[in-house]
Amino acid sequence: MKFLDQAKIYIKSGNGGDGAVAFRREKFIEFGGPDGGDGGRGGDIIFEAVDNLNTLIDFRYTQHFRAKKGHNGSGANKTGANAKNICIKVPIGTQIFADDKETLLADLDEKGKKITLCHGGDGGFGNTRFKSSTNRAPRHANKGWPGEERWVWLRLKLIADVGLVGLPNAGKSTFLSVTSAACPKIADYPFTTLHPQLGMVRISPTEEFILTDIPGLIEDAHKGNGLGDRFLGHVERCSILLHLIDASADNVVQNWKTIRKELEAYQSKLATKHEVIGLNKTDLVNPEEILEKQQELEQESRHKVFLLSGVTHNGVKEILYYLQNYITKYKLNMVSPSKPFNPI
Repeated sequence: MKFLDQAKIYIKSGNGGDGAVAFRREKFIEFGGPDGGDGGRGGDIIFEAVDNLNTLIDFRYTQHFRAKKGHNGSGANKTGANAKNICIKVPIGTQIFADDKETLLADLDEKGKKITLCHGGDGGFGNTRFKSSTNRAPRHANKGWPGEERWVWLRLKLIADVGLVGLPNAGKSTFLSVTSAACPKIADYPFTTLHPQLGMVRISPTEEFILTDIPGLIEDAHKGNGLGDRFLGHVERCSILLHLIDASADNVVQNWKTIRKELEAYQSKLATKHEVIGLNKTDLVNPEEILEKQQELEQESRHKVFLLSGVTHNGVKEILYYLQNYITKYKLNMVSPSKPFNPI
């Protein structure tokens, strides 16, 4: 299934049914009078977040959603049937924006959360409604009220606990593959990862968290370089960021600063999230050089730097337990996203 995290669709609720003009004409009924029924209500357009979807690809092929019109009223004071509502199912984490792509209309961040964006039009009154002491035989009825219509943008922000960030070929996809059942594409060229990937990491039968890997960032990604920084939206909801840095790179400190700069350029709130730094691919560098780079990073970032290798699995369990402890305390509101965390 192809991943799509943004789509533009047209939605229109149903018009209300027309009221009826009718009169009661029965044998032995001397004064029948008006008996036109009201029209039915038009269908609503409802969005619902469900947990069995993780992409907006369906909206590439179906972009117009129109609810049906309510049924017209009829004689014998019969009200027209209401039209069925249209329920559009979207992945959890979908945000709905107005046509200007800036006005947030809804944020469906929980399973089962619903929002009615377009309300169906009310049905028109039948001529029975207009009967009075001075107008005993009204011969007019109302048309149904029109429904609402609009263009909206859907944007998916994946729901995950830990977000993987880093330069291309920092080993993020390899880390995801060895810690979860996800099977991302892994290769030795930049931008192997073109779409976000999700994986469930199970520490124990009762402890697990969701890890997401996004395409690598490069310098000036916020200006459109590389694949841009739009994919950072998928780590906005994460409680913690795991920043992987290639230990075989010449200047690991500069690489760390490059990603930090892109996080701040994208959103200042994202840059304040708690960050865990992992010096990855340690199997490619001699121990003396690794320790030197670790000390440089710790001095510059003022954070503990974990040493690990996704290929040999060295140090992987240590950093996973750290992440799990943080997430557990975070969900219990025991730690702040921007404050240092001691897992012990």
